Amino acid sequence: MAPETFDPETPIREIAHGQHQVSLALPPLVGPNDRVILFDGVCNLCNGSVRFILRVDRRRVFRLAAIQSPEGQAIMNWFGFSAGMSGTMLLVEGGRVSTRSTAILRIASRLPFPWWLAGVGWIVPRVGRDWVYDIVARHRYRWFGRRESCMLPGPEHEGRFLDTARPID
Repeated sequence: MAPETFDPETPIREIAHGQHQVSLALPPLVGPNDRVILFDGVCNLCNGSVRFILRVDRRRVFRLAAIQSPEGQAIMNWFGFSAGMSGTMLLVEGGRVSTRSTAILRIASRLPFPWWLAGVGWIVPRVGRDWVYDIVARHRYRWFGRRESCMLPGPEHEGRFLDTARPID
C-alpha cells in the first residue's frame, strides 16, 4: 500500500478468525509479539528519542532499527513503503504498522509511568496530531541537526536493535 493511502489503524495481512486476529505473514525479522521502532538513523531528534526510549524502557518492550539499515529497509519494503521515506517514525507490532503521531502515542503508551501519560494526546484528532508531526518532521534537520552516519549501538544495548544475524524469538 502507498503510504499516502495507508490507514495505520488497519491490520496488514491479517484475517479475522473467530475472536482472534490470525496473522498470515509477518515482516522480516519481526516476531508475532515484537514491537519494533523504525527511526531515521541520521536525525538528531530521532536519535535523541531512541536514546530516551533505551533509557526508560527497562522492561525491554521495544526493539529498534534505523530506517536506513538493511533490517529497516526490509521491513519498509514488506509494508510497501518507499526506500526514501525516512521522515517518519514507525512502530511495527507483529503484522501491524503505525506511522507518524499514532506511532509516537502507541510507543508512549507502552513506556513506564509517567511517560504513558502522554497518551492524553489521543484526544486530539489524528489530522491535527499528524499536522504538528509533519511540521516537526519537515524541519527536523534544520532545528536539531543530522549525523553523517547512523548511531552504532553499544554492548549495553545487546538485543535491542534488529540484526539479520540474530534469530527471531
